Amino acid sequence: MILSFDQVGDLLDEMAEEFPEEFYQDLNGGISLLPEAVEDPAGEDLYIMGEYCNDMMGRYINLYYGSFAALAQQEDWTEEDWEDELYTTLAHEFTHHVEGLAGERGLEIKDELELEQYRREQ
Repeated sequence: MILSFDQVGDLLDEMAEEFPEEFYQDLNGGISLLPEAVEDPAGEDLYIMGEYCNDMMGRYINLYYGSFAALAQQEDWTEEDWEDELYTTLAHEFTHHVEGLAGERGLEIKDELELEQYRREQ
């Protein structure tokens, strides 16, 4: 099942309201749903679902609709799968944000290790 960009935007809006207000501290760019699919630069047939950004534009979260749609098509997602993947990705990016505010990099390091392990196994 492929949800439309607008349907995913509505789901994301509902989910974003579930997170505590404190998670939004200094997230001046908010959360954006962008239409593109972003493939892993290493060319591993992996998609980047979202990213936490902290740059000269501020702190913000981008989620990539096209990446979700590509996986949904490959894996024949249900609406529940969409909800689970969106929520998991949003929570993951919020964790990067909260850790960034605290000067921590634990999740960033864990992500790197998991990606290295995945590449070794492929």
